[in-house]
Amino acid sequence: MREEEKARLVIVQGPTASGKSALALELAERIGGEIVNADSMQVYRGMDIGTAKPSQEERRRVPHHLYDIVDPDVNFTAADFREHASRAITEIGRRGKRVVLVGGTGLYIRILTQGLVDSPGGDDNIRRELEDRAHSEGLESLHRRLAAVDPVAAARLHPNDGVRIVRALEVFLLTGRPLSAFQEEHRFADEPYRCLKIGISVERELLYRRVEERVDRMIAEGLVEEVRGLLSAGYPATLKAMGSIGYREICAHLAGGFSLDEAVRLIKQNTRQYAKRQMTWFRRDSEIIWVEYPGKFDSILSTVMGFYH
Repeated sequence: MREEEKARLVIVQGPTASGKSALALELAERIGGEIVNADSMQVYRGMDIGTAKPSQEERRRVPHHLYDIVDPDVNFTAADFREHASRAITEIGRRGKRVVLVGGTGLYIRILTQGLVDSPGGDDNIRRELEDRAHSEGLESLHRRLAAVDPVAAARLHPNDGVRIVRALEVFLLTGRPLSAFQEEHRFADEPYRCLKIGISVERELLYRRVEERVDRMIAEGLVEEVRGLLSAGYPATLKAMGSIGYREICAHLAGGFSLDEAVRLIKQNTRQYAKRQMTWFRRDSEIIWVEYPGKFDSILSTVMGFYH
């Protein structure tokens, strides 16, 4: 596909509580756009307060897509997201509207804009053997082994990132080729969209304060009742969706594990840590233009309008 034929995406990304939804809404209103969700938790029905979904009033202001599309017991994958998002983007384009993709799930955004790496499937026996070695010898030993066969992948991975270290070794043992070679080949594949990536930059202390205020607001708005209702509806605490931040701590509280005050403290702590991981992910992408919002909105809008001309 020629570059000029590709659909254009404005992508608003950044850590939780940075103001992504507000910026996406303001941009969509100004450019004649519609919003497509790229948050892995906001796809679930009935999980509204703990995922900080846009309000019904906000959704009335501009069309929103990929919110409330599956029940909490569905294992919604990144590949599922890509399929749904691609369809929504095509339909929005047919209506002559512009797309504002918004979310903090970096993997979803990368898979939509760059596709899935064509690497081999897994092997349970190899993975189990590697995990056993990690347990007996330590992750550092596996990381050194990876550095010997795939130094590029090893340099990208933290020595404590057990899941990805095991996966990279698994690929090498299955194919005799380093995972980084598959990733490099994939890098040259045709990218389906022209993207303007906007990241919201927030000073860390301010971001953490916003996180704490958001958690307090969630509790005040009824997060405990929302979780109790999901459990009563037959969605067990063991579900993947119910294991997300906010839900797992409240599930533990309702099961008698600890007090509500302790649950709130843990939600705040775990959300801060999650925001830090999100920033680490996004900072690796040199295409992201980092902006201040709401203070610099006029400049952001000017950049977006320039993208379409």
